[in-house]
Amino acid sequence: MTLTAGIDVGSTYTKGVIVDESGRVLSRDIRPTGFRLGEVARRAFDSCLAAAGLTSADVQYVVTTGIGRHLVDFKDVAVTDLTASARGARLLFPLTHTVLDVGGQTMKASRLDEAGKVRSFRLNDKCAAGTGAFLEKTARYMGYKTEEIGPLLQTSKTPVPISGVCAVFAESEVINHLSIGTPPADIMRGAIESLTDRSVQLMKRVKAEPEFTLTGGILRFPLMADAVRRQLGCEVNVPAGEMVQFVAALGAAILAQRRLVQLRDESSAESAARAVEATS
Repeated sequence: MTLTAGIDVGSTYTKGVIVDESGRVLSRDIRPTGFRLGEVARRAFDSCLAAAGLTSADVQYVVTTGIGRHLVDFKDVAVTDLTASARGARLLFPLTHTVLDVGGQTMKASRLDEAGKVRSFRLNDKCAAGTGAFLEKTARYMGYKTEEIGPLLQTSKTPVPISGVCAVFAESEVINHLSIGTPPADIMRGAIESLTDRSVQLMKRVKAEPEFTLTGGILRFPLMADAVRRQLGCEVNVPAGEMVQFVAALGAAILAQRRLVQLRDESSAESAARAVEATS
């Protein structure tokens, strides 16, 4: 059995997965990134090994991605998060042509070609107001934990507009709404709607084509995907459960499987060439 690992060292969370040659996930781990990126990557990897009952010698190739991908000393190769997310999205939804990834500190939209390679991409350019961190900060300001955002959103009746294009200005709007007695649920819903507006505009800038696949921790909240569906006027793919946070790590592990196949093919070709030379 051929086992590979993908480690996504993101700005907010680090994710790790181990897969076999069929792409089946054997184990996974997620934890806050913190400021020691190389160490947290190692801990995520070790946790994946322990969960699958493996040792590091059992994993034949490791690919890293994310902001801290170059700081992982046990990697075999590093790839961009755009490339890893594209590969992970295509594995989960083979007809994916556009990927929207809403991360803690960045939002990225990419359009893929028929082979699953990134043809064009855009990043959010409107400060942290266009990222998941703004939603988490808004929740904390109102006295809620991140895990309480979902239940809070379900109680919203009338979302209020949050129009600030900068996190500082958007936060001022939140403070103003609270001061006039606006329910926190409606403020939170307004923040989601604002984030959706930015995400759809980003997708339009890459000339997005269906199928659309949405990834990132914020997509744990169904309201975000529902809002994107309404604005696009069509269905979107969302990985089930927590897997929505592991798409890039999964893609990195799948790329590791492909790299092993390439290395074996190259080795076989070299061996065949040497055999021909020896008999000539």
